[in-house]
Amino acid sequence: MKLDYRISPLNILMITLGTALYAFGFVNFNMENHLAEGGVSGITLILHSLWGLNPAYTSLLINIPIIYVGAKYFGRKSLMLTVYGTVALSVFIEIFQRMELHINVGQDILIAALLAGLFGGAGLGLVFRYGGTTGGSDVIARIIEHKTGNQVGQSLLILDIFVLLASLSYIDLRHMMYTVIMAFVMSQIIDLVQNGGYAVRGMLIISKHPEKIAATILHELGRGATYLNAQGAYSHSDIKVLYVVLNPNEVNQIKGSLNQIDPDAFISVINVHEVIGEGFTWDIPKKGLRNLKK
Repeated sequence: MKLDYRISPLNILMITLGTALYAFGFVNFNMENHLAEGGVSGITLILHSLWGLNPAYTSLLINIPIIYVGAKYFGRKSLMLTVYGTVALSVFIEIFQRMELHINVGQDILIAALLAGLFGGAGLGLVFRYGGTTGGSDVIARIIEHKTGNQVGQSLLILDIFVLLASLSYIDLRHMMYTVIMAFVMSQIIDLVQNGGYAVRGMLIISKHPEKIAATILHELGRGATYLNAQGAYSHSDIKVLYVVLNPNEVNQIKGSLNQIDPDAFISVINVHEVIGEGFTWDIPKKGLRNLKK
């Protein structure tokens, strides 16, 4: 089977927009207010503060060998989008530095931290959502995962901690704490943008009355439900575990019904990142709903 390496213009457009948003926040809030950053961006801020080196160039110079070494761990399409995202970020950092746009936040570093997290998170969220990266620590973490088996998330955390600790060479503890606030906001916004604001819950229900609960879900909410055959580890008895996917506001409705049907039911609520299917990515047929209610 021949693989399709074509890149959609939409991918390029959204990665361009994402890197522009990130660079805008990086220049106008991080650099202007002495807020640190993790990863390669944080290293460029250290070099800029200590020796006056332009982050637009140092970012590119640091990323070139990283991407070269990590190229074999990418698919061709991912590699091309990573190279594009890395170059676009450096270009936009240079552009926004030349614009000399000073945003007055009234010397309130907290506002600057929140805005840096907002712009940075929105930008990176778009880049990640459309298949790109901005190089740097993402590539390093992928190399470490391949070589040692450590998870990408763990490697990214260690790298970020190392860079943030090194950032204390040019910022004080007060600015570092505001940087932590910025990083938290950025991580939340990245998840929100990358997942499209998606909020769905999965619910596992173990009860002596699975049929009654399933009927309630079908008739009251119009949601489907699935029986999973299981066995109790202690009792060794066969049981039916009910699995259902719901919107967050529907979870409380089911909890209320379960409290009446079976107060002793065991319930586990799970965050679901994505659901594809009837009732979520396309509408439930009206005829089907009418049949359920009969």
